[in-house]
Amino acid sequence: MLYYLFPVFAYYFNPIYAGLIAFVISTIAIAILKKTLPADHGREFAVNGALSKGKARGCGIIFICVYIVLTILFVPPLPEARYEVFLYVILTFAACLEGFLDDASKIPWGELKKGLVDLAICVAAALTFYIYNGSVVKLALPDVSFELPGVVFVILATLLLWGSINVVNCTDGVDGLCGSLSIVSIAGFLFILMGTDSNNIPAIFKCIIMIGVIAGYLLFNSSPSSVLMGDAGSRAIGLFLGLTALETGYPLVFIPICLIFILDGGLGLIKVALLRTIKLKILKNTRTPIHDHVRKNKGWSDTQTVARFVIAQAFILILYLCFV
Repeated sequence: MLYYLFPVFAYYFNPIYAGLIAFVISTIAIAILKKTLPADHGREFAVNGALSKGKARGCGIIFICVYIVLTILFVPPLPEARYEVFLYVILTFAACLEGFLDDASKIPWGELKKGLVDLAICVAAALTFYIYNGSVVKLALPDVSFELPGVVFVILATLLLWGSINVVNCTDGVDGLCGSLSIVSIAGFLFILMGTDSNNIPAIFKCIIMIGVIAGYLLFNSSPSSVLMGDAGSRAIGLFLGLTALETGYPLVFIPICLIFILDGGLGLIKVALLRTIKLKILKNTRTPIHDHVRKNKGWSDTQTVARFVIAQAFILILYLCFV
């Protein structure tokens, strides 16, 4: 918005400034507003789930709203797609609001209800991306590109976005884990955007702003935490990661850059899906999400779990960047 009101602003405003502003405002907003958030009820089957009981839950509604406001103010939309950023902002808020309503509800939403809402948001996001960017898919290894039929692209993009929302949501179960992994993954996408598509300034700005607001949240969520992002944060971040993977032009890059999310949250989704659909039992001796397995069965502390998962994702990211 500021780029329309003050065109000279574009020549002097660095995205790093946006990230610093995002960090400061996110920190202040959470400090002031955290007392207004609903209290967590604890999680019956999660490892140490009772420890979260009474903590402020749904903090994602605060830092995601900060992200949305700063994105509207600071992100310069491309002339040929000036409404694309605003549509993504609306859909990100929809994912956040869905999660917050579930966080604040005395009776948690059912899986079907949340799944259908997620699906609607993901279809809308996939269609928006297709309308503004087409259906060309690039592969980094090997360096090739091809164009998919529009319907096929929208279906696959929807699956990517839906999967991203749910694996990130499932990973949010240890103080500092989801936020820290998100920052590492967003930084990975940022490297790719800056290295292969420097013209995608809106996506670069959005990544830096999101890193800033999540960093502000982590000041309150590091172990022992005082606030939890809840579904309001994890679902919005999941949508953001999926959209950013699409914006790089290399959607399959989501796999290495978010691999720990996929392994931690995705294996549990696959395990439950196979059991419910074809009665196939896999990973019988493994608790899911994996962060519960390593804490319960391997004796890892929360701090060890976060540090090792984050280091693993950072190492995977470095290896990937070295080969592309």
